[in-house]
Amino acid sequence: MTKEDNEKRLKHLKTIVARLPEKPGSYQFYDEEGTIIYVGKAKNLKSRVSSYFHTEVDRFKTKVLVSKIHNISYTVVNTEEDALLLENELIKKYNPRYNVLLKDGKTYPSICITNEPFPRIFKTRTINKKWGTYYGPYSHVGTMYAVLDLIKELYHPRTCRQPLTKEGVETGKYKVCLDYHIKKCMGPCVAKQTFEEYQKNIAQAREILKGNTRKIQREMMDEMQRLAEELRFEEAEEVKRRYLLLDGFVSKSEVVSHTIDKVDVFSITNDENTAFINYIHVANGAINQSFTFEYKKKLNESEVELLQLGIVEMRERFKSDSKEIVVPFDPQMELDGIAFTIPQRGDKKTLLDLSVMNGKQYKFDRLKQAEKLNPEQKQVRLMKELQEKLHLPSLPYQIECFDNSNISGTDAVAACVVFKKMKPSKRDYKHYNIKTVTGPDDYASMKEVVHRRYSRLVEEEQPLPDLIVADGGKGQMEVIREVIQDELNLDIPIAGLAKNDRHRTNELLYGFPPMTIQLKTDSELFHVLTQLQDEVHRFAIEFHRNRRSKRALTSELDSIKGIGPKGRDALLNALKSVRRIREATEAELSAVIGPSKAQIVYRHFHPVKIDN
Repeated sequence: MTKEDNEKRLKHLKTIVARLPEKPGSYQFYDEEGTIIYVGKAKNLKSRVSSYFHTEVDRFKTKVLVSKIHNISYTVVNTEEDALLLENELIKKYNPRYNVLLKDGKTYPSICITNEPFPRIFKTRTINKKWGTYYGPYSHVGTMYAVLDLIKELYHPRTCRQPLTKEGVETGKYKVCLDYHIKKCMGPCVAKQTFEEYQKNIAQAREILKGNTRKIQREMMDEMQRLAEELRFEEAEEVKRRYLLLDGFVSKSEVVSHTIDKVDVFSITNDENTAFINYIHVANGAINQSFTFEYKKKLNESEVELLQLGIVEMRERFKSDSKEIVVPFDPQMELDGIAFTIPQRGDKKTLLDLSVMNGKQYKFDRLKQAEKLNPEQKQVRLMKELQEKLHLPSLPYQIECFDNSNISGTDAVAACVVFKKMKPSKRDYKHYNIKTVTGPDDYASMKEVVHRRYSRLVEEEQPLPDLIVADGGKGQMEVIREVIQDELNLDIPIAGLAKNDRHRTNELLYGFPPMTIQLKTDSELFHVLTQLQDEVHRFAIEFHRNRRSKRALTSELDSIKGIGPKGRDALLNALKSVRRIREATEAELSAVIGPSKAQIVYRHFHPVKIDN
């Protein structure tokens, strides 16, 4: 598009905006092909739409949207609530490119009650409202099966697919199937169960699916008493059986408070690209529906905008008629006859906390699922988390950690381990023999090794790490800082892992002077950091042990006059250890290095005693 064409486009759009009414409504943006690319709602159409064309709009995604707009249409409504409802309907109808994308979990099943004269009740993952009424979806499949099993046990609805009609039953058109004989169906197809009785059972099943279980219990109790008064004890006993079944089911529900009835609860948990809105419905003091919807953000939508969409969508989806909605903050919307509550304490605050917990758990589960499909996603997430915690200038792709090992200053060594993308990169591990330090001086040893490591990387023009982690507290961090910043003039972030009185790592330090960074000790990030610490301990101790073993071996065999390196290596290769060489017979030694040298070695370990 040329500059002249763009100016002409903007002039046309601003002309439309200038004519917009200052009333509530929904607006639609169209691209060059006439396709709706965005649907919005507004209390004041003129004010809201004109804001997209202000020069100070600084959101990149919004600028991209505006650059695609070629036409605008709008619909005026009476109230903000109507605008919300219309926006929701248009988004679902046209699925505009730049609107929030609702990922409603098509893999989750629902329960369908068909529109047939003798309705069937079954689970399905296909939604077609021409077939019947749908309840759900159920994010917890176990809950759905529990409800289905209860309904089957209570009412024995038919499972056959015969197109039953009232007229067909009256004319004897049908025959019973196996389910009738095993008492899983009451035989409505042959009038063993009346049409009216079947319809009554289906009506009660609908109430149970809506969560109105206590209402059904009251009806059952009244019916049971009526039948008993009429001396119809067998029928009363059957109603009692159903009542007890339903009571047992209800007792497993999470009862919040018997004073809370018909309340919707909403909470939102989100990150940069996705929002998770949890919905809980409470009826008669018990939670009977809980579901989390996932929304993919497109234009940096605010929590208020997302919550508004979620409230409208879920109340419509679950056919809620609750007059009170519990929310974590003011959603800045008005719904006719509905009160919004932001609880600070009490049972409703408990409900809100439960909703938040469900939303966070769903987010965590989705993240784990994605990370199983793409393991690198977890590593990137942990790098981003560490970057945010420490305010690092870049992702900590390469992290290095140092540790010293010695026994009273002897055989002093140090180790450097390298993690790349939060995983050990063993080919990049380095170990060092301490050369300039005498005695057990950890700080001086650390200073020597750090200087050797990074002066060499600079000299060889090798990439420097994004973060250095000191295996220790403030003292080790300061020693590393002196080398990195004061001596080598390098700018590498330095963190430290400090231990408590019981020698357990319990905090992450960063900055100068070092400050404690808030990090839960049971978090994944903390586990990675302690893995880094454990790995450098292991590598340093292993190198130190090998060095001591090698010194012990060489000092013992090298002290034997007449046995050179070749003879020593031949013995070690054949017998593996000094102990086995010491215990070997002269004949066994002779088979390896010959009789003359074998005699020398044997005499060294078994000197001839001279009697006085």
